[in-house]
Amino acid sequence: MSAVVVALLCGAAVLIARAPGRAHVRLGRLVEPARDGPATAADSTEPGASRGIWVAVAVSAVACAVLIGGVPGVLAGIVAAAVGHRVLSRLEPRSVRAARRRTAADLPAAADLLAACLLSGAPMIDAAEAVAGALGGPIAGPLREVAAAIRLGADPADAWRALDSRPELAPIARAIARAMAGGAPLAGALTRLADERRQALRAEASAAARRVGVRAAALLGLCFLPAFVLLGVAPVIASIAATVVLP
Repeated sequence: MSAVVVALLCGAAVLIARAPGRAHVRLGRLVEPARDGPATAADSTEPGASRGIWVAVAVSAVACAVLIGGVPGVLAGIVAAAVGHRVLSRLEPRSVRAARRRTAADLPAAADLLAACLLSGAPMIDAAEAVAGALGGPIAGPLREVAAAIRLGADPADAWRALDSRPELAPIARAIARAMAGGAPLAGALTRLADERRQALRAEASAAARRVGVRAAALLGLCFLPAFVLLGVAPVIASIAATVVLP
């Protein structure tokens, strides 16, 4: 009975830690007038997320104490709380992961729109702001940051290179910085980048679809193999065993 209680408590701890509470929902609203910057994994330490982590840690500690009991149970609960808090604090919120994926998906469209704006004669500042307003989503914040930095006097190549630390934005930051440093046409570099990112996204989607098929086949095998053994092999073995005459 205690094992069942502990299992339920551990399951509740995981659900509490990973539930998209108000803090995580706010993380998904990455482009609002009050907050244009992109969310990062560090944002998971907001008060709402921290409370969820502490509740999950407390539930896990109580589960260990109930299972073991006595002083060893209390010590095990303290250790479980410390380890659980360290692990759960490093988990990436679901909204941050979704925002990163959407940024990667919007990158080809952003590159194409930037190229179109530049070909029409718009300066880089106006192009970045126009694309940010047209696309919205998590990619708008970084584009507005670049435009603001350029308006404040920063070198355009350095302003774009500042986005290199964000993996989902690194391709466009490097492409623009290289084009500016080498004097190559920005529109052509952005168009090539958009084509390359679309091909990469298609390849990733194909690989993900293949992985789904493999996993589905593995699950079907795990379901049918025990049934085949129980319904096909076990009766034959039982019938043979029944006819065997022991000495």
